[in-house]
Amino acid sequence: MRPTVRWLQQLEHSAHRVKSTSFIGLGRMGSEMAYNLFSKQYTQSEEYRFVICDALPESANAFRHNFLTQFPGANLKIVDTPAEAALASNAIVTMLPSSPHVKQVYSESIIPTLSKLPPQDITQTLCIDSTTLDVDIARAVANEVRNAGAQMVDAPVSGGVAGAKAGTLSFLVGGTEQSFNLSQPILSLMGQRIIHCGPSGAGLGAKICNNLVLGVQQIVVAEAMLLGQKLGLDPAVLAAVVNSSTGGCWASSVNNPVPGSLPDKSPPCERDYNGGFVTALMLKDMGLATDIAKKHSSPLPLGEAAEALYASSIRDQPELAARDFSSIYKYLRTKT
Repeated sequence: MRPTVRWLQQLEHSAHRVKSTSFIGLGRMGSEMAYNLFSKQYTQSEEYRFVICDALPESANAFRHNFLTQFPGANLKIVDTPAEAALASNAIVTMLPSSPHVKQVYSESIIPTLSKLPPQDITQTLCIDSTTLDVDIARAVANEVRNAGAQMVDAPVSGGVAGAKAGTLSFLVGGTEQSFNLSQPILSLMGQRIIHCGPSGAGLGAKICNNLVLGVQQIVVAEAMLLGQKLGLDPAVLAAVVNSSTGGCWASSVNNPVPGSLPDKSPPCERDYNGGFVTALMLKDMGLATDIAKKHSSPLPLGEAAEALYASSIRDQPELAARDFSSIYKYLRTKT
């Protein structure tokens, strides 16, 4: 029996999807992650096809220009909708701003598109969402993807923009063992540590807890650095003491909020708090932590206080919303 034209077309389409990766969401983190992923896949095989999609066309165009400048032979296409991205690739990575965006992109675009694919294409599809979002929404979306016949992991990241650029991120993964094993080769091209935290939502739970610690620490580091200067201490000396003592933490040793405190590094404070993890996103993450803590009746006195302080900083100085969250130091300095 001779193969039909339709069968041959489906076979060709399936072959294209296997060697194709789609990335949806090219913000500060997403653009760096996509660049590392695509460049390393292209190095592995020039047959790879790459698809990008972003709500801002200028972001997609800028990414394409930068990538093709470095890899002029690469097959990289911009699509207008997440549905087109899902149609093009069996590996779909999303890095979106927050819960509503994830719900909309998956429930209204990706999942309906998957249901129209041939069965073999659906079962070969893996969705990786690296957004930091509400755990319940993430679990609901993952269930929808699995019910459609595809696989999905939540894989939020730790390491910030610098880690995304350097390819040293940590991925905190939630999903089945099978989905985790499928995601690991892709995630390893964007990060150094890939940690399976448990079933769907577990990666997000770990990320929310981590950022709760980070958000609180950044405030107390700002407080300590401000107090130390009032006591006549040089910021670089105080930072060196803290970083070599029991108060040492990432918020002080890498993201210290005082210019000149880390002579051998260049934290966002050296660029007027530009180029880091913005305060608006930290406020979102603190809100995720306080919301889920209330659902589970878990006390969060410091988390609630930190959330309120970040909210006040944005309300009183709106420009800080788009600055690194270490700019909380800049806000506290105005209160002296």
